[in-house]
Amino acid sequence: MNISIIGAGSWASAIADFLSKENKILMYTRNIEDVDNINKLHINKKYFPDLKLNKNIKATNNLEKLLDNDIIINAIPTQAIRDVLGKIKDKLDGKILINLSKGIELETYKRVSEIINDLNPNCTYAILTGPSHAEEVIKKMPTALLCACEDEEVAIKIQNLFSKDYLRVYRSTDVIGSEIGGAIKNVLAFGIGMVTGLGFGDNTKAAIMTRGIYEMNKFAISQGANPKSINGLCGIGDLIVTATSMHSRNNRCGILFGKGYSLEEACKKVKTVIEGIPTTKALYELSLKENIDLPITKEIYKVIYEKADPKKSVEILMSRDKKSEY
Repeated sequence: MNISIIGAGSWASAIADFLSKENKILMYTRNIEDVDNINKLHINKKYFPDLKLNKNIKATNNLEKLLDNDIIINAIPTQAIRDVLGKIKDKLDGKILINLSKGIELETYKRVSEIINDLNPNCTYAILTGPSHAEEVIKKMPTALLCACEDEEVAIKIQNLFSKDYLRVYRSTDVIGSEIGGAIKNVLAFGIGMVTGLGFGDNTKAAIMTRGIYEMNKFAISQGANPKSINGLCGIGDLIVTATSMHSRNNRCGILFGKGYSLEEACKKVKTVIEGIPTTKALYELSLKENIDLPITKEIYKVIYEKADPKKSVEILMSRDKKSEY
């Protein structure tokens, strides 16, 4: 099978490596140097310089060339999707588009499936999500993922495509819950990293994680998600891996921010897009618009965008009105 991947970051490369054993992969990257490194040297120099990629993986900086394949995988950040895929939107008819990105679009407050529907409602959308560090998948460490698609037959097709001895894929028809879980866990991971950087301990992190799951579920249900989804791989599972590991860019950035680095400095040190930062803004503004109380998200937003004192934000959360847990 021939498969296209839009993007050449770490997760795109791990997925390309995984699929290349039995399929031919064409990756898109704007950088001509990255194209040459992949095509001639068979390496992704920026993310995996010591790993030889399968010769079945090729690269191009021409988006049009991706359209020869029926399966297209999106691996570029959420905030860039409308611009990049907008250039080929009229040629997505009949394609299966599998999304790997996690976030909520600024200004429109739309999930990725809604962005794709705006661009071209005639392609079939699916999301592949769950607790998965590229650095571990590319080393063939056992990993479980979730494929969500409203068309269960397509979900089964993707499930079969991605299932191997070290990668187990479950399926769901709840696209809404799967996208919301993946988006909000980045917000919470940044916040948990921040309190780690401030010097707070495991008790604090566990409290934010647990109440954050409640917040995530509350928001997901308000958007029409299946109440069970957040308790699975797309919610709790993804939050655990993102909020507790130094592989997590959102967690690492939050730690640096908590230690006193400016947001710009922290992002530069992590050297990649931090999806949780714009998603915090989009989620908070959407919660205000729809009158949904998300106290943890609110405080993370205030610290990032209003320069609030993070220790004061922790105090505010601890002094909220006493209430039943549920």
